[in-house]
Amino acid sequence: MRFLMLNWRDPHNPLGGGAERVTHAYLKALVERGHEAYWFANDFPGAAREDVIEGVKIVRGGGKGTSVLKAIQWYRTQPRFDLVIDQHHGIPWYAPWWCKTHCVAFIHEVLGPIWSSFYPWPLSTVGRSQERWTHWLYRRVPFWTACKATYDCLTEHGVQSIQMIPYGVDTTAIPELDEKPLNLPLRLVAVSRLAPNKRIDHAVRTMRCLKDRNIPAQLTIVGTGETEGLLRGLVKTLQLEECVTFAGTLSEIAKDETLRQAHFLLHTSVREGWGLNVIEANAMGTSAVVYPVAGLVESTLHDQTGIVAANETPEAIAEALAGILKQPEKYQLYRRQAWERAKTFHWSQVLANSSAWLEKMAAGKSK
Repeated sequence: MRFLMLNWRDPHNPLGGGAERVTHAYLKALVERGHEAYWFANDFPGAAREDVIEGVKIVRGGGKGTSVLKAIQWYRTQPRFDLVIDQHHGIPWYAPWWCKTHCVAFIHEVLGPIWSSFYPWPLSTVGRSQERWTHWLYRRVPFWTACKATYDCLTEHGVQSIQMIPYGVDTTAIPELDEKPLNLPLRLVAVSRLAPNKRIDHAVRTMRCLKDRNIPAQLTIVGTGETEGLLRGLVKTLQLEECVTFAGTLSEIAKDETLRQAHFLLHTSVREGWGLNVIEANAMGTSAVVYPVAGLVESTLHDQTGIVAANETPEAIAEALAGILKQPEKYQLYRRQAWERAKTFHWSQVLANSSAWLEKMAAGKSK
């Protein structure tokens, strides 16, 4: 069978992130089952027109406002695809109206409040309205997501058929849970693309709150992005240079080791489709403290595998950390339960079912 994924970014795009990692895993699995898998994405400076990444054939063309037209032009030169996967990131590819074959929509999260992180009013309001109407337009197209909150939003917006397929991670859980006493200073880590919607500034402000409580702590920020300059300025303004480190982009081995060494992962995003780095941290025996937002309340089970803060403020994160410092036994229980749960989200436990569903949709079997 021939599969085509439409997604604005591919794994080599400098702005790529978790969405691209999981997308590649699904397509790679199809290739390993003997299928052809293509991925059409936006062009970016220095990119080749075509590429192959672990058997997945990448084709690039166009940019914002033009890549849909480029995709259509390229598509018309290709042999028939059995399934086109239209991945939504706020704005879709409108593939059901031009692909002339079986089509499903793939969505990580309904952006909702994320629009306000990137655009001022009234553009943010236009974006949210457009997204809602787009889902209604796609209401008869089968959707695929991993997040219950996204499932609920799509249902509210009128979508009639939604398949839940869990995400997986490449991170293999450490073979044995090593000792990690909850000693001071607290070792905290944030792993993210440094973008407005990720709110890494909240993780930095948490450090100020902890310092004001006389709780010694160290924060390592892993990742790069457009807000890095602002974050460095904030660290200086809050006089946190001695306790906040910018690690930049790390190899997977170095990232895993940083996660393993930390007491907690902090995740303060506006909204997530799931929160892959939570599970990656859990696999390394590290629990997370997260904001009470869509996606993160599913990847972290409150008071079981970690802590969901009382509200979306740095003070709430600091309060949660101060509280768990008084309960070291509970901290160790969180670690163990998070580690055990992470094993069930390895790709080896996920990809057979996802591939089977995609094959069924490619064959035109909706049930």
